[in-house]
Amino acid sequence: MAPGAIASAAEDPQMDQTNQLLVLIAAAAIGLIAMFLIVGRQRRDRASATQENPFAVSTEGEKRCPKCGMGNLWTANRCIACKAPLRG
Repeated sequence: MAPGAIASAAEDPQMDQTNQLLVLIAAAAIGLIAMFLIVGRQRRDRASATQENPFAVSTEGEKRCPKCGMGNLWTANRCIACKAPLRG
């Protein structure tokens, strides 16, 4: 390199800062999108978990089938009408 010539490395820090700023903005945008997706999923999960059951609570030793609504004995594992698995 000739004496008095400007080194090309002098331009690299400015380009580095520009690239770093763009990467930082992109990472922040990705983080915000991820946060909104997570919050939306949590809201949907909470809404479905707190949804009220359309059937009244059984008080005579029966449990309702979640698929067809048929009353079954509390000891049954499957619905007597539609053979769907019973919870609890």
